[in-house]
Amino acid sequence: MTTKAEKTTAFIIRTVAPIFNKLGYVGTSMSDLTEATGLTKGALYGNFENKEALALAAFEFNSKRLLAALEERLAIQGSSLEKLFNLTNFYRHYNEFTEAMGGCPVLNVGVDAKNNNAILLSAAKETIKIIEGKIALVLENGVNNNEIKLPVAPLQFAKQMYTMIQGAVSMATITDDHKYLLNTITYLEHLIKYEIKK
Repeated sequence: MTTKAEKTTAFIIRTVAPIFNKLGYVGTSMSDLTEATGLTKGALYGNFENKEALALAAFEFNSKRLLAALEERLAIQGSSLEKLFNLTNFYRHYNEFTEAMGGCPVLNVGVDAKNNNAILLSAAKETIKIIEGKIALVLENGVNNNEIKLPVAPLQFAKQMYTMIQGAVSMATITDDHKYLLNTITYLEHLIKYEIKK
């Protein structure tokens, strides 16, 4: 059974996660957090050691949501090609998925933490590695099942794919032009269909 303290902690994380993701670690003030949660500074720090611990918990909350969504798309029954198309379709609508989170947690936290917070940066890098690993596993299974031919090792190809996706996410975010993402996804689907499919 969940205790009152555990419920409060979960409420705090769920409430502040999109704030940290949107405003960044430095840009998020204690007044932003107290206003959103309706709790005092003392109540927040009664559940978390400091702002950094709260920011890390917030990122991990968003990261777990993203990883679970990706796992759901890649764990479908079917061929590796079907799984890859399910992945590209997820990213075609990525802005809808991340809207409630305050944007892409990998992009937002990764860039924000680069020069501000080594612990958050490390967590963002770890999430990137996990995502690339999930894509690589699908590609490796596709090669082993004779569905896919790759010019490079599966992990290297996964990194290139994810780089293209995240690059498009970043351009779509910066310019507010969703076509950057749509065009990149269309190109990736062409690549899958005509270049790597056996």
